[in-house]
Amino acid sequence: MSLSQGLYQKQLQKLSPQQIQLMKLLQVPTAILEERIKEEIEENPALEQAEEDHKDEYDETNDEFKDSEDDFEADGSEDDYDNLDISEYVSEGDDEVGDYKLRDDNYPEVDDGKVIPHKVEVGFNELMLEQLGQLNLDDHQQKIAEQIIGNLDDDGYLRRDISSIVDDLAFRQNINTTEEEIGQLVLQIQQFDPPGICARNLQECLLLQLERKLDEGKHVEMAMKVLEKYFDEFTKKHYEKIQRGLNINDDQLKEIIKQIIKLNPKPAGNIGDTNKGESYVIPDFFIVNNNGKLELSLNSKNAPDLRISEGYRDMLKDYERGSKKDKRQKEAVFFIKQKIDAAKWFIDAIKQRQNTLLNTMEAIMNYQREFFITGDETELRPMILKYIAEATNLDISTVSRVANSKFVQTEFGTYRLKFFFSESLQTESGEEVSTREVKKILSDLIGEESKKHPLSDERLTELLQEKGYNIARRTVAKYREQLNIPVARLRKEL
Repeated sequence: MSLSQGLYQKQLQKLSPQQIQLMKLLQVPTAILEERIKEEIEENPALEQAEEDHKDEYDETNDEFKDSEDDFEADGSEDDYDNLDISEYVSEGDDEVGDYKLRDDNYPEVDDGKVIPHKVEVGFNELMLEQLGQLNLDDHQQKIAEQIIGNLDDDGYLRRDISSIVDDLAFRQNINTTEEEIGQLVLQIQQFDPPGICARNLQECLLLQLERKLDEGKHVEMAMKVLEKYFDEFTKKHYEKIQRGLNINDDQLKEIIKQIIKLNPKPAGNIGDTNKGESYVIPDFFIVNNNGKLELSLNSKNAPDLRISEGYRDMLKDYERGSKKDKRQKEAVFFIKQKIDAAKWFIDAIKQRQNTLLNTMEAIMNYQREFFITGDETELRPMILKYIAEATNLDISTVSRVANSKFVQTEFGTYRLKFFFSESLQTESGEEVSTREVKKILSDLIGEESKKHPLSDERLTELLQEKGYNIARRTVAKYREQLNIPVARLRKEL
C-alpha cells in the first residue's frame, strides 16, 4: 500500500466564537438574562455595569465594538507583544457606553427606580423535614426517614420500591434496616401535611385524604368504599357497575363523586417551586393596540446598561504614556486587551440579540395582525418558521431559537411565540386556514356539549365538516389529544 500526497479543495463553514455566543444568548429568555449578564461581569473584569449618571450617554458614531475578532488570534508570543497597538483602546471619546441601550424608550418612567419582586417560600423538602423534626425518632430512624423523604417525587408520591430503599441505605450509608421498619416510618410520614403525602399510588393518595375527613359524614365512608373496591371502574366512569355493586342511587353517587373530585391528586404540586424559571412568566415583548396601530416594544427591564471598565482603560493609558515598557508590562497589557475585546464582543452580542428579537417579533406581529387586533384565535393565519425566516432574512434555526423560549404580552393575555406557529388545513372552498383555528372550534364544541351525552369523535368530525372543514376522524382524535381533552366516555357526567 503506497502513500500519496496531493492538494485538495474543501469548503467548510465555521462559526466564530461571537456567532456561537449570540446563538446562546438568543435562547436566553428575559427572565434569566440579568443572571447571564452578571455571570459575564464576574468572569470578565473589563466589563461593568454603567453608573446611573452615564445611562443616557451614547456615542452613535462610535464603532469601537466592531471588527475586533482578529485580536483573539494572538498566541502571546514575543512578536505579539512587540507589535501591540492599543491606540484604539485609549483614544479620546472611548469611555462612552456602546451604541445601544437596554432601556425601553416607550416606558422610561417605569424603568427608573425599578423594583422586581420575588416571593419567599418554603420548599416541599424543607416542609417535610420540618415536620419530621416533630417526631420522636432516634438517629437510626431519623436517617431512614430522611432517605424516604428524599425519595418523594415532585407530586409527593413515594414511587421507589421499599426494597430498593433498603439497598440504598445499606450500600450508600451503611445503615441496615428492614422493609417492615421502613413501612412503619412511611405510615408516620403519611400523617404529615398536606394530606395524601408519601402515597405509593393515586388510589392510596386519595384514600389517605379521605381518612382525614371521616368525621364529615357517611358520604366520605361510601367514597372510601368506592375507591377501595371499584377504583378501576371509577376511573373509567363505569358508574352503573358501582351503583349495582353498592346498591346506591344517582343522588348518592353524585355526592360520592363530589367528595372524590375535591381531593388533590398531587398533594405536593402546589408547595414551593423547584424551577423559578417556570413559575414566573416574564414577557420578552409587549404589543399594544393604539387606536388600530400595533406598537411593539422589547422588555429590557432586567438588563443593565453595560460598558468597558474605566479602570482597564486607565491602565492602558498609563502604559501608552510610559517610556519603559518591559516584557512583563507588555504581557499585562496583552491580557487587558484580550479582556476588553471579550467585553466588546459581549456588548455587541447583546445588541445583536435585541435586534434579532425585535425583527422576529415584528414579522410575527405583522403576519398575525388580525389576532393582535381582535384576540380571536380563529383569526390566526397558518404560519411556519420558514415564513418568518424569509421575512426577516434570518436562518430558520435562529427563528426557532427565538420562538421556543420567548413570550409576548398582549391585551388578551401572555403567549409563547410558538403559539402563533401552525400548519394549514384546507376548507371545502379551497381556502387555507390555521390548524389553531380548527382546534379552537373543536374546543368550543366540546365545551358546549351536554356532559350527560358528550360528543364522540365521529360526531365532532361531522360537525366540523358541516362548518366547511375538510377533516378526518383520526385528525379530530389527534387534535383532541393535543388539547388534553379525554374521550367522550371519560367526559361523561351524571
